[in-house]
Amino acid sequence: MKNFAKLVLLFSISFLVIFLISTVFRFLALRVDWAKNLPAKPETTITLMIAAAHWALSLALFASILFALSYTVRRNYSGFMSVIILMILSFAFLFGFSAILNNWKAVPPSQTSSIPLGEKGLILARNNTSIILLNGTAEPLGPRVISIPGQPLTYHPYAGSDSSLPPVPFGDDTPWFLKSLAIDLKLNADMLQKHYAEGIGTFLIYAGSLIFFLCSFGCAIKFSAWPLANFFIGILAFRGILAMRIFLNSPDIQEIMGSFLKEALPASLAVPLISLVLGTLLHLYSILIYLSKRRRDDDF
Repeated sequence: MKNFAKLVLLFSISFLVIFLISTVFRFLALRVDWAKNLPAKPETTITLMIAAAHWALSLALFASILFALSYTVRRNYSGFMSVIILMILSFAFLFGFSAILNNWKAVPPSQTSSIPLGEKGLILARNNTSIILLNGTAEPLGPRVISIPGQPLTYHPYAGSDSSLPPVPFGDDTPWFLKSLAIDLKLNADMLQKHYAEGIGTFLIYAGSLIFFLCSFGCAIKFSAWPLANFFIGILAFRGILAMRIFLNSPDIQEIMGSFLKEALPASLAVPLISLVLGTLLHLYSILIYLSKRRRDDDF
């Protein structure tokens, strides 16, 4: 029981730490992206914070399960009990935080403060190139002063007066693999929100199948004799699960699966069913490996 208490504590701390830190960083990133898009959409601090928290909840689910599985493999904990505990904890945290964020979203707009973007003379800068909006956000496409390295300051009465101007927002130089991961985590968070809004039964099926599939990858995390190599293998496996779920939940794939299944099964249940089947096969594989090793040890 002491070992499983440590597992519960590790999962809880890792989930909370990852969730809080990633929420803060995601909020800052969303605020910067919002500020760069002119004219900006009306936003409040709470709406950006909720969007950041949903994204962070998706990341915390994947990361905390990966850390917990790696810990159980290194400590040689009972695989069956560890998986049961992880699935219960994962769903409890996911459902609890989803409920909190859903209630937080219902806060009346009058009780939230809007985000001030800037007054006249707002400066937008990226890679040593700056644009000064003389009328601020009230007229984002109006007169501006451009500062480009190696060139004198230039004044333009409106945004389209010179096609050579750098665009607003400026270009995004984020590496593609990080950008694709962030997009997939956002899509996964949107799917979790969608199924939570449809009811606890639908949420249990979708989120439960995802958690069950993730927890079945304990066999992949002990593939190598090197713990660090196993951890990176687990990262690749979890990234593949995330990409597969996003791909199968895309409207085009859902339409194709619906045409094949027709009346036999709703297309929305196809992805959870696939996850359950694959997760069951991986769990059976882990059990067979465990039984074979135990039998070999008994023979010696």
